[in-house]
Amino acid sequence: MNGPADIQVLIDALRGDLDGVRQENAVLRDEGASLRRENAELREQIAELERRLSKNSSNSSKPPSSDGLKKPPRTKSLRGKSGKKSGGQVGHKGGTLKQVANPDRIEPHEADCCRHCRAGLTPAMSMGVAKRQVFDLPEPRLAVTEHQASIYCCAECGGRTTADFPEGVSSPAQYGPGVKTAAIYLNVEQLIPEDRLAQAMQDLFGAGRLCPASIVAWGKKKAVEWAGVAAHIAALVAKAPVRNLDETGFRVGGKLQWLHTASTPTLTAYRVTEKRGEVTEGLEGGVIVHDHFKPYYSLPGVGHALCNAHHLRELKALIEIEKEPWARQMRDLLVDAVKAVREAVAQGATGLTDAVRGSLLRRYNNIVRRGLAFHREQPKLSRAAGARGRTPLRPGHNLLNRLHQFRHDVLRFLHDFTVPFTNNLGEQALRMMKVKMKISGGFRTMAGAKRFARLRSVVSTARKRGWNILETLIAPPAILIWRLSG
Repeated sequence: MNGPADIQVLIDALRGDLDGVRQENAVLRDEGASLRRENAELREQIAELERRLSKNSSNSSKPPSSDGLKKPPRTKSLRGKSGKKSGGQVGHKGGTLKQVANPDRIEPHEADCCRHCRAGLTPAMSMGVAKRQVFDLPEPRLAVTEHQASIYCCAECGGRTTADFPEGVSSPAQYGPGVKTAAIYLNVEQLIPEDRLAQAMQDLFGAGRLCPASIVAWGKKKAVEWAGVAAHIAALVAKAPVRNLDETGFRVGGKLQWLHTASTPTLTAYRVTEKRGEVTEGLEGGVIVHDHFKPYYSLPGVGHALCNAHHLRELKALIEIEKEPWARQMRDLLVDAVKAVREAVAQGATGLTDAVRGSLLRRYNNIVRRGLAFHREQPKLSRAAGARGRTPLRPGHNLLNRLHQFRHDVLRFLHDFTVPFTNNLGEQALRMMKVKMKISGGFRTMAGAKRFARLRSVVSTARKRGWNILETLIAPPAILIWRLSG
């Protein structure tokens, strides 16, 4: 270096290098922050994917059919032990086959020698008979009845008169009400598709010329006859003090439609709609039990009760997957609550004592507070790029908010013993309809889907009331409405 000028040049160079390092450091810091955000997002995505993979029918609302070959082992009830021994309970009436007093046919069997000394035996030595009865089906075949209407020629005017045939006998050859009833029963109740049903009727009864179009026509006619019966069932459900509401997807004409049900222990009403949010209207007061589908809260003048089976499944997932400490406590609280209600009902009480109810409510509120405090301490979830709306919450936090904001609906069964702990009744009403979808794939037209829903409403109601289904299918609609009213 020769002087101050050279030193200044060196200083300027070092300053330039330092600025470059600072800029590079700033870039690296931005990249580091970006990588940390990306890493956090990836961790959250991995956690969400692991949560989805860990879900099954026992810890979520997924149906058992979605478990596939990896179906989890069967576990005990989410509500815990009932305290009852396995098998038939005391007072349960068995269903053992019993002998009848008047059999259709008697076949005598005689012996001709003593099985001890081999001496001969005669009818006079008989002391009585030992009876064993075999219940079996006769050989299935169609019984053909020929109706002959006499034709007369009037002696006065020479005119011809033919006697009247019985009502309903309108063709030279036709199937009678028994065949039609059996076909509708197998189609609507046992869910056998029309093509297979025609084959089954041929195999079982020799109805060789029965075609699927005839089965469809019989179903259409019965649906028209039962329009008033189905409407009466819906009106009775609307007036019931407690109803279970639920909905599920329904394939109609290759498009997703929705099947809604409103049911009680003795009534079932079905509706098919184009939109899921077209929930059952016209309910007159009372309480509706559902799974927190928001449109149900738009129904005026009704109380609400939430399905705790859904809550128990969500809590099970939080216990097994997220390992959140409050979830097990809430699960135990709900199990203890329903157990207390069952014990009170068994003792003939119409409500819990103030001490028991107060203790359960305090436990519930304390668990919710601890759960919310736990989630306030957790780092916030990152918002996806371009995402709108509020910051997402963890599944446990969402469940806690629901348990807190709708605690009266969650615990309504504690205060009103007529309200069930779960919405299983509503889900059961939809279960066989989903089986129909699996068998047939869907309906071709909305009209066909609505006809089936109407028929199923009446058949399901008859089944709940213990009516004979074949007699129900034959009975006049006015008789069915009278029986429902009674």
